[in-house]
Amino acid sequence: MLTWFMLNFQDSSSSVMEQLIFFHDFAMMIIIFILTLVGLNLLFVCYFKFTYRLFNQEQTVETVWTVVPIFILLLVALPSIRVLYFLDDSYDSFLTMKVMGHQWYWSYEYPYFKNLSFDSYMIPANYLEEGSFRLLETDNSLVLPVNLQIRMIVSASDVIHAWTMPSLGLKVDAVPGRLNQINFMINRCGIFYGQCSEICGANHSFMPIKLESVPMKYFISWLEKLD
Repeated sequence: MLTWFMLNFQDSSSSVMEQLIFFHDFAMMIIIFILTLVGLNLLFVCYFKFTYRLFNQEQTVETVWTVVPIFILLLVALPSIRVLYFLDDSYDSFLTMKVMGHQWYWSYEYPYFKNLSFDSYMIPANYLEEGSFRLLETDNSLVLPVNLQIRMIVSASDVIHAWTMPSLGLKVDAVPGRLNQINFMINRCGIFYGQCSEICGANHSFMPIKLESVPMKYFISWLEKLD
């Protein structure tokens, strides 16, 4: 999760987030190069006042500063399209989850396991244990197995919400009367936090998401305890 003075993304926990971070770093490298070039040009213009009074036009320079940006845009567009295709690509899922947004909590359902379902509310600050995270802890966590392709179906019962998990690179709109679907796979065990990223009402900031990724055998034992 994010900490103080952390300016970069959270550590990736899925292949989708890895691709997003790679593309971000690549785009930032190009942006820094362009800013450096423009800055040096401005300094050169400010410090050196050389002018050519017979200067009217320069076809070569105009051609260069038209063609070069075209290649730079293509250089950014091609990996961007690749990442978008990677995000929208669908895989055969081995587990399906249903997520429902409410004002102001989340409901989870495991339809493959006797329609197991539960609600997840934020734990108030005065009930938090020592070392817990304020505005992020929930009474019931979403537990999912690691290294397994998961399909998540998201909707809402009242207003628009957004189920967001930054470390997985996921952001799915929960729209009443509509089903949105996303596929992902968690590639490491851990506890990950997210929040509703759509302004959904007075308590919008009080409906966090807590996800626990565990090995398959622990996931099965967790299901058996709930039965």
